[in-house]
Amino acid sequence: MSFLKRLFGGGGGAEAGEPKTAAPAKQVEHKGFLISATPYKAEGQYQTCGVVSKEIDGVIKEHKFIRADRFAGLDDAVDISIKKGIQLVDEQGERIFG
Repeated sequence: MSFLKRLFGGGGGAEAGEPKTAAPAKQVEHKGFLISATPYKAEGQYQTCGVVSKEIDGVIKEHKFIRADRFAGLDDAVDISIKKGIQLVDEQGERIFG
């Protein structure tokens, strides 16, 4: 994409296939972790994406994840993003930050 096109609003800041930073669509607490669903639009569908975070020793640790799953509806992508985050916490716990 050309510089001028971006300068005058002709395109987004992220390249194709990259998530744009946005407010979480939904957040849940699970076993002391905060799971945020942050699906983004990719090729006309919503890509499964999220963040698992937890405060450890006064420092907030984050693990961002993106999965290949895509959905036509935002609600489905949000639900699966939360489920994937819960699965990561259940399987790895705090090791996810290592």
